Amino acid sequence: MQTPKKFVMNGTEFEIGSGNVYADLDFPDAEEMFIKAQLACKITEIIKARGWTQQQAALKSGIAQSKLSQMLRGQFHSISEAKMMECLTRLGRPVQIVVGPPSRKKSVGPVQVVFA
Repeated sequence: MQTPKKFVMNGTEFEIGSGNVYADLDFPDAEEMFIKAQLACKITEIIKARGWTQQQAALKSGIAQSKLSQMLRGQFHSISEAKMMECLTRLGRPVQIVVGPPSRKKSVGPVQVVFA
């Protein structure tokens, strides 16, 4: 992990995050958790926009109401990325997985979630 960038404003030191809070907090599965967080946010956004109860959302999404409740509260560690993507398709959102060209700068390519 790179040395964080810091700055001081009004006598208080601030640290600029990497954009992935899980990586900033040294979680071992930071990239996976960040992807799941983004997927969970989109699922939550769709459910709220439709005005559904958790019960209605569970029936439409194919996720048990108890698991959906956990996910909506940010406790999604036990829900797979594949299950979250399936949930999005059941909510009427197409999901694409695109493998890009090789990265010249890194031996390990990045994984990103992009919403159209």
